[in-house]
Amino acid sequence: MGRPIVRQLSAAARDFIDDERLLSLLSRPAPDLARLDDILAKSLAKEPLEIEETADLLLADSPEAVQRLFAAAHRLKSEVYGNRIVLFAPLYLGNRCINDCRYCAFRRSNPEAVRRTLSLGETRAQVKALEDKGHKRLILVFGEHPEYDAEFIAECVRAAYAVKSGPGEIRRVNINAAPFDREGFALIKAAGIGTYQIFMETYHHATYRAVHGEHNRKGDYLWRLDALSRAFEAGQDDIGIGALFGLYDWRFDVLGLVSHAIFLRARYGVGPHTISFPRLQPAKGAVIDEAWRVGDDDFKRLVAILRLSAPYTGMILTARENPEVRREVLAFGVSQIDAGSRIELGGYTEQLCEQELDREQFMLGDVRPLDVVMRELLQDGYVPSFCTACYRKGRTGEHFMEFAVPGFIKQLCTPNALTTLTEYLTDYASPETREAGARLIEAELSKMPEGRARLELEDRLRRIRDEGEHDLLY
Repeated sequence: MGRPIVRQLSAAARDFIDDERLLSLLSRPAPDLARLDDILAKSLAKEPLEIEETADLLLADSPEAVQRLFAAAHRLKSEVYGNRIVLFAPLYLGNRCINDCRYCAFRRSNPEAVRRTLSLGETRAQVKALEDKGHKRLILVFGEHPEYDAEFIAECVRAAYAVKSGPGEIRRVNINAAPFDREGFALIKAAGIGTYQIFMETYHHATYRAVHGEHNRKGDYLWRLDALSRAFEAGQDDIGIGALFGLYDWRFDVLGLVSHAIFLRARYGVGPHTISFPRLQPAKGAVIDEAWRVGDDDFKRLVAILRLSAPYTGMILTARENPEVRREVLAFGVSQIDAGSRIELGGYTEQLCEQELDREQFMLGDVRPLDVVMRELLQDGYVPSFCTACYRKGRTGEHFMEFAVPGFIKQLCTPNALTTLTEYLTDYASPETREAGARLIEAELSKMPEGRARLELEDRLRRIRDEGEHDLLY
């Protein structure tokens, strides 16, 4: 094990979640339609919403209000992100854990969990298996344990980048792991990662204490809430937040996420790059309180409301959800999904059955192969993208917002999405998916005006398809 974590908070550390205030905002009457339309107009003008405005969206639950909310979210998502969907794969590298989160199959007191930490050789084998399917973006996932220190995570990142299988390579590694001190975050950042994700799980203080306990590392609410501030101070300008919906009132945790984004923007000039909103799912040996279960209708609302509250923030939908729900919410909020996911330790090379619950953190809802998901996206008119250009061109943090806010993101991302899609279709796709992709690319090119930009893109696509060139990024 390496250097122990120094539990020193950031210079900005404070508990900015006021439970009483957030609950009071949710106890007001629903806004009238005129007020709702004013809020939606602000969001459609690409302005982040304030807490009170987000609360009004949460309270607006009449059929007419919900219809307007979905329509606005659909329009906003289209204007900011177009029809592209970024794809990635999760890779679990270790499930040892010192915490005892009641809802998690990896909690330390669960005797049913099969514990394992992948060696670097096993990690490389997993990465190769993912590359051989066509993946270019990974998120590495770790339990919280002294064995998984910053040096270990950085070594795993470097190992993932080093794997090259045929035309395959991993171009961006993101991280979902426990909080570190500034020095730990800096060490991991130096390994070349993209986004660092840390989820509060729930922002409600009493529920946080109840499900995490107080006598372990994760039980320290402020240490976790402050984690991404320490990451910013260590130079990690690309961060992701999230909540695990189903631990408490979903409306409160939406307000918690928006409060967190507002705090980060005010303090550092840029909010989270991504927001995740996983729903609690069954897990072997986990204890789940059904009282706060989030139904499909409420889940769709929360996705739309988060999109409207944070117009330029990437929205991640995971394979916890079933294919039908995933297909529906893509239209009005989501910009990133995982596909072909296995969340067992070693699951990409050691698949024995569809799911092995004693080796998983939770049950997946969508276990379809990557190629099947790609084909459905193409048939539905989406452009599946493996693009990593913004990370590698330095368009992150405040720089990303400089490109995103004026709408340039569409001009950069659509060509990059089409080049990475062409790589996938050429190198990995089934004949059916390749045919669907060719039709989609032709349709996308026809939308572009005649001129130099279109000719250049057509030439790049030809070079990838016919000459085997790769990574022709904008």
